[in-house]
Amino acid sequence: MSTLWPVIVFETIDSTNTEAKRRAASGDVGPVWLRAIEQTAGRGRFDRTWVSPVGNLFATALFAEPGGFEVALRLPFAAGLAVCDAIAEIAPSIDTKLKWPNDVRVGGAKICGILIESGTQDGNLWIAAGIGINVATAPQAGQPATSVQALANPLVDAPLVFDALRRAFETRLAQARAGFDGLRADWHARAEAIGQTVRMGDHEGVFLGLEADGAARLQLPDGSTHSIRAGDMMIAPKDKSC
Repeated sequence: MSTLWPVIVFETIDSTNTEAKRRAASGDVGPVWLRAIEQTAGRGRFDRTWVSPVGNLFATALFAEPGGFEVALRLPFAAGLAVCDAIAEIAPSIDTKLKWPNDVRVGGAKICGILIESGTQDGNLWIAAGIGINVATAPQAGQPATSVQALANPLVDAPLVFDALRRAFETRLAQARAGFDGLRADWHARAEAIGQTVRMGDHEGVFLGLEADGAARLQLPDGSTHSIRAGDMMIAPKDKSC
């Protein structure tokens, strides 16, 4: 018998993550999936706008996390891998890559954004893992974007992708709760820009991969290494000279 979490679907809502936070504040921490057909105030990291037209997938997994913040820190990587798993199931021809910390991209174009938020209720940690996947269209938001339908199959729709995502997310969550080593290895296998020069804030260096706590590890020009735990990664173009 399936153990997948129940789903609540909204025709229109401001944001599934905002609804998850409202529910958590009232004492309801799931586990439950909140999915919207359309969002009017979708949010990304740093409160950036996430354009949310009908046809794309907008969903948030709301759940209590008994493993505390140690597990919570692994969830951006688990969620990213779950999206890759789901897309691979539905459209195997799409080669997804993961850009630190939580962008899923194809050929340098964004296909998914992930927003992990958390809080406490009665002393217990809850997580809202928001996932937006460009299924039908690819809204431009300051960077190249693409969609599942544009890359693979125009018959693929948001409900089909969501069904695959539910299974994949709960599998990756279990992996995250068991430890970080396996998750980290799987993330590295799909990582974008390892061995390339990147800029993160005031630091520029070669991206070496994830530290044991999920931080990005850079090798700086002087040979030293530096760990970064928050921010955006800008990937330098590959040198195409002969």
